[in-house]
Amino acid sequence: MEKIDQIWFAENRIFMKADTGRVFNRPIEAFPLLKNASEEERHDFRIGKFGDDIRWDSLDEDIHISSFLERNEPQKNVIGEVFAQYPQINVSAFAAQIGINKSLLAKYIYGIKTPSVARKKDIENGLHEFAEKLLRVELA
Repeated sequence: MEKIDQIWFAENRIFMKADTGRVFNRPIEAFPLLKNASEEERHDFRIGKFGDDIRWDSLDEDIHISSFLERNEPQKNVIGEVFAQYPQINVSAFAAQIGINKSLLAKYIYGIKTPSVARKKDIENGLHEFAEKLLRVELA
């Protein structure tokens, strides 16, 4: 099996060069913790002793070499469109409100993962609840 030789970031993607010389890349959206990290945090990683994973201690993030072999690119989707239309919605706070992991919600938003029908309904209900709370705001 190939081993990780080098990691770098460019053009909203994370790149991995294997010890065989092959280069793989994935959209940064596939890894929400890295997407939201600073440049300094992104570059503070170590390659595991077996050469098959990368660890960001400060972010508590691990990526296995197999993640670079996946070919699912972000897809446009209704959840992503809603959050793009209303960027003022805090994804972390919203995820906590509906009781799901922030990283999972980010993967739904970026089209990396597809939510079940029930999960879509949870997100929809959470958005409606948020909107209803805003409608009740009175600035006296």
